[in-house]
Amino acid sequence: MSTTASSRPRAFAPSWELRYSRKLIWTDAAVVTVAVTAGAFAASSVFWRDPVGTPFTTESYAAGTAAIALAYGLIWTIALGVHDSRRPAVFGTGAEEYNRVLAASLSTLGLLTLFLYLVDVPPQRTFLLVAGSLGVVLLLLGRWAWRKRLHQQRRRQRNSYRTLLIGERRKSADVARLLRSNTLAGFNIVGVVTTDPEEPDLLPGVPVVASYDGLLQTVERFETDTLIVTSADALTPRRLRRLGWELEQMGVRLIVATALTDVAGPRIHTRPVAGLPLIHVESPQFQGWRYLAKRTLDIFGSVVGIVLTSPLLILIPILIRVDSAGPVFFPQQRLGLRGRAFTMYKFRSMHVDAEQERFGLLDRSDGNGVLFKMHDDPRVTKFGKFIRRHSLDELPQLFNVLKGDMSLVGPRPPLPQEADGYEEWMHRRMFVRPGISGLWQVSGRSNLSWEESVRLDLYYVENWSMMGDLLILWRTIRAVAKGDGAY
Repeated sequence: MSTTASSRPRAFAPSWELRYSRKLIWTDAAVVTVAVTAGAFAASSVFWRDPVGTPFTTESYAAGTAAIALAYGLIWTIALGVHDSRRPAVFGTGAEEYNRVLAASLSTLGLLTLFLYLVDVPPQRTFLLVAGSLGVVLLLLGRWAWRKRLHQQRRRQRNSYRTLLIGERRKSADVARLLRSNTLAGFNIVGVVTTDPEEPDLLPGVPVVASYDGLLQTVERFETDTLIVTSADALTPRRLRRLGWELEQMGVRLIVATALTDVAGPRIHTRPVAGLPLIHVESPQFQGWRYLAKRTLDIFGSVVGIVLTSPLLILIPILIRVDSAGPVFFPQQRLGLRGRAFTMYKFRSMHVDAEQERFGLLDRSDGNGVLFKMHDDPRVTKFGKFIRRHSLDELPQLFNVLKGDMSLVGPRPPLPQEADGYEEWMHRRMFVRPGISGLWQVSGRSNLSWEESVRLDLYYVENWSMMGDLLILWRTIRAVAKGDGAY
């Protein structure tokens, strides 16, 4: 295997990545400035209205607030960098970027609160409340806005990493399929290096470009930003380490893909032992404080949802009765946590004899092979088409969430007859409460294949987090408004 490195120096990071990072820095700085200024103004306004009983003069209070605002803003901006919230590995996809923004914000707020408690300065509760809450909201919105901009660019085949895969053909094909299924991650596969370059393309549009001989020349020829090792069978640990050094000189990132898929986030930790980086995979946690936090979110979210949608909860039953005769609600037996049966409620969107008519329509299903779905189901009422398109028929499930049968976010609750046909590993979907929404809903809903729906549900079970739930709820609002994939 030839290992001659290129003599042409290259910047380690692509130019678009540097520009994006600078935009995040300036946006964070602007947001923090706005937040601490608003907090200082709010605190001064409160003080001016109610100065009675305070031992501080107006001048000393204003000076103290200004000093604390300046220090808070500087430390907050630095903390966002210290927590690697602008690290290229986390921006663009996933919840880790938002988690780091929150961690930096909360740690800064905690340190300032402790400092104010220990030092004799004017009380700053109003400042902390306004600056902290406003700053967190604006920071998250700013990151979200830049992420959407990045996604738009990547859909146009821009601002992506030119990626070369190296490894055994079958494993490289698996990695290529996964990367191509998530184009927003930004890995643009330009070719594959494998043992036999004379073999046909790995996948349509993914050519085999070279063998292991002359690897570095191939990297240089394709102007590669990232090299992903999909299998190291032909690379000894010593050779792989040396390859990393050579790629470092060329400004090319080295990534080693493991055979473990659909497990990510806080469950994965690298544990170095005698120079060997071992990947430690923790078991998913479905109890303790995480369970309580998720249940608290469910109770709070369902109550807020019921209050906000109460006009619809009153209006929709009236329109259902006007549109067609029959009951307002459609109760159905589903399986929930640990396979326990419960009654799930929906607003009725079909004629009352729809279940009997279903058997005569099985051969016309547009579903994914397991679930029965039809784009133009004759059993659906006129008003039912509207509420199904925008998922308004599922509003009564907020009461299922409040009762504890369901969660706001989780896998789709299966019918008993569906679960009877599950393979053993599919029952893992029921390790958590089923959800009104989930990855399956925000990723295409009924347009997904059965295999993809199961994979997304299992990915959620293996990697669920509070921030992930909040992101799914946000994406759900957009998916419901568009009505994509619902019929």
